[in-house]
Amino acid sequence: MAGLIYNRGVRYFQHEVKKLTLTSTVSFFRSSSSQNEPSFGLLCDIDGVIVRGKKVIPKAPETFKKLVNSEGKFRVPTVFLTNAGNGLTRDKARQLSDWLDIEVTEEHVVMAHSPLRVFTEFHDKNVLVSGQGPIEEISRRLGFKNIVTIEDVRKAFPLLDAVDHKRRVSQPVSHDPNFSRIEAVVLFGEPVRWETVLQLIIDVLMTNGDPRSIPPHNPYPHIPVLACNMDLQWMAEANMPRFGHGAFLLCLEDLYKKITGKDLIYKALIGKPSELTYKYAQKMIMDQAHKMKCGNKIKRLYAIGDNLNTDIFGANLYNECLSAGKSKVTAGAGLRVEEANNVCHCYGVLVKTGVYSHELSDSEQDHSPRDFLNFGHQYRQPSYTVHDISEALDKIFKLEEFN
Repeated sequence: MAGLIYNRGVRYFQHEVKKLTLTSTVSFFRSSSSQNEPSFGLLCDIDGVIVRGKKVIPKAPETFKKLVNSEGKFRVPTVFLTNAGNGLTRDKARQLSDWLDIEVTEEHVVMAHSPLRVFTEFHDKNVLVSGQGPIEEISRRLGFKNIVTIEDVRKAFPLLDAVDHKRRVSQPVSHDPNFSRIEAVVLFGEPVRWETVLQLIIDVLMTNGDPRSIPPHNPYPHIPVLACNMDLQWMAEANMPRFGHGAFLLCLEDLYKKITGKDLIYKALIGKPSELTYKYAQKMIMDQAHKMKCGNKIKRLYAIGDNLNTDIFGANLYNECLSAGKSKVTAGAGLRVEEANNVCHCYGVLVKTGVYSHELSDSEQDHSPRDFLNFGHQYRQPSYTVHDISEALDKIFKLEEFN
C-alpha cells in the first residue's frame, strides 16, 4: 500500500519496501504511433549529457538534429531539465541553441528554480536569496517582489561576517535600524564565500529573521527555507566531479543541527529529484504536445541523465507517483500543479558521459539529498543504461517505434 509521509517537512510518496518494475517492456503500454505523432516526451539533463562544463559532448548536436523537422521545429515534446539555478532560463535556452545548433526556446527549459513560480504565497514576503549570477533578476522573474541578498544582510550587520579576518570591522559599528525582518530564505544555487553565507543564513534562522535582537529561545520551527538544486556533485571539464549546491546544503544542515540540536526544515526542496519538478516539466511537455496536436497521445516520459541520485532517482520517484494514480503533486503549503493528461510512466535512462561511474553504481554509498535517504536502493536503478545521448535517443526511438 502506498502512503504519504512527511520527511523533515517535505512531502513525498513512498511505498513499502518492494522492487520497482520499471524495466518491464514499454511496448506493453504502447499504442501505435506514427512518425509525426509521438506518444512520448523527453526530459533531458544538460550537464554530463550534452556538455561537460562548456565543452559539448561528441554526437550531441547531430543527435538532436533527429528531434527536429526540416523547419527546425521539435518533432517530439522535449524539455531540457537541469538542476542549474544560478542563471536565467532565457540565457540557458540561448546556450543550448548555440551548443546544439537548433532553436531552443524558454518553453523547452526547466531550471532548478523554475517551479518557484507556483509558490505564490512567498512572492510578497521579504525573502533572503542566496546563489550566484543575476539572483535578484531571477527572483523578480519568478514573482518575488521583496528581495534581500546576502550582501544586504552583511552591510546591515557588519559585525556578523567575521570568519575572514580581512573583512572584520576595525572599529565599533551599529546595525541598520531600518532593516526589515526576513520572512523566508530561498537558496538558488551554490554561493561564493560559503563561510559568510552559512554564517548569515544560520544567524537569520536563529533570530526568527531579525538579527537585530536575539530571542530568549531558539525559534523552532524556524522561518521557511526553500532550496533549489540538490546535486551533491556535477561533472565539468575536470576528470573528477565538482561540488554542487547539494554540498552547500549538506554543510548548512550539519551546522544548524550541531549548533541547535534540531533538524533544518525545508518548506520545499525543488529541482531533481523532487516530484514537483517533474510535474512542472510534464506540464511543459503537455503544453508543447497540444501545440503539436498530439496532446492526448502522450503516455510516457523518458528522463535522460547522468546522475543516479537525481536524474534516475527522480524519474523512478515520479514514475511511482504516476503509477499510484495521483491527480496532483503538492509541495510546501498546499502548492499545486494541476494534471490534465494521460501520462502514466516515467522511465530513467542513464548515460555514462557525466558524473556516473560504474565503480560507484553498485556501492552502498548513497549521495542522495538528506530528505531522500533511506527510500531504497531501487530508486537509483535506471530503466535503461546506455553510453551517451546518441544511444539514448536511438534506444527510445526503437522502443517507441518512432521514425
